[in-house]
Amino acid sequence: KNAELLDEAGEEEMMCCASCGTAGGDEVTLKNCNACHLVRYCSVKCQREHWSQHKLACKKRSAELKDEILFKQPESSYVGDCPICLLPIPIPKSQDIVRSTMYSCCSKVICNGCIHANILREIEARLPPSCPFCRHPTPKTDAENDLLLMKRVEANDPVTLHQVGMRRYCTGDIATAIEYWKKASQSGDAASHYKLSSVYHEGWGVQKDLKKFMYHLEQAAIGGHDIARYNLGAMEERKGNDDRAAKHWIIAANLGCDPAIKALKGFYAQGVVSKEDFGTALRAYQGAVGATKSPQRDAAEAA
Repeated sequence: KNAELLDEAGEEEMMCCASCGTAGGDEVTLKNCNACHLVRYCSVKCQREHWSQHKLACKKRSAELKDEILFKQPESSYVGDCPICLLPIPIPKSQDIVRSTMYSCCSKVICNGCIHANILREIEARLPPSCPFCRHPTPKTDAENDLLLMKRVEANDPVTLHQVGMRRYCTGDIATAIEYWKKASQSGDAASHYKLSSVYHEGWGVQKDLKKFMYHLEQAAIGGHDIARYNLGAMEERKGNDDRAAKHWIIAANLGCDPAIKALKGFYAQGVVSKEDFGTALRAYQGAVGATKSPQRDAAEAA
C-alpha cells in the first residue's frame, strides 16, 4: 500500500510544475527535466528557480541513467556479423592479421571464409573476380576503387566513412580523417568513436580535450568496441573503483576480448571477483570466440 501511495504521489507531481505547482493541461504544456526526467516544469523560469532544490536529486538520477546505458551489454561486437554466413566476424587482434575485408562496391564487411569460398567458386566456374556479396566486378585499378568508395561516402555510409578516414590518417591528413570520423560517429560507428577518443586524448590535429575523449570512448564502448570497454575498466581500476572496472571487463569478455578476460583472471586471483562471476565471464568469452569459428574460415586461414 505504501509503495502504491508513493507511486501515485510521484505521478501527481509529474502532472504539475515542480516549481510553481501549475497543473498541466490544454493551456499549459509541462516539459521534463532533460537530465533526469524526474520532474516537469511549465517554463524555463520555473526550472531555473527550482534548480537549487532539485540539483542533488537531478545529478544522482542523471548518473544512474547514464550508468544504465553505459553498463548495458551490447548485442554484438562493433565489427558485427558477416552478411553472407551470418557468423560474428572475429574481433581484430592485430593489424598484421586480417580476418575480414570491406568491399568498396557495397560497403559490406565480408569474413575471410566467405571470401575464400567465393574465390574457389570463381576459379571452378572460370568467372572474373567479383564481390562475394553483391557480385559487382572487382575494381581493376585504385582509381576505380576510389570512385566506388566516394559514391558510398556521398551516401553517408558509416563503414566507408571510417575506412576513408583511416586512409587519410595513414597519409598524414589528420584533419580530413577527423572530419570523416565525425560524420561516421554521428551514425553511431563505434570504430570512429574510438579513433576520435584517441585523437582528443593525444591531441592529434586538435587540442587535447578530456571531456570529448571520455565521451567518444564511452560511445565506442556502448557500440560494442571491446578495447574501448577494456580501457574504461582500466581507468576505473586506476581510480580504485574495482566494482566498476569488473563490470566493464565482464562486458568486454562477453564480446571475446582477450585483455579483459586476462584482467578478470587477475581480479579473481586477488579475490575482487568471485569464482562464480569469473566462471560465467570465462564461459561467455569462450562462447564469443567459438562463435566466430567455422570450417570455411579455418580453410581460408590454412590457404
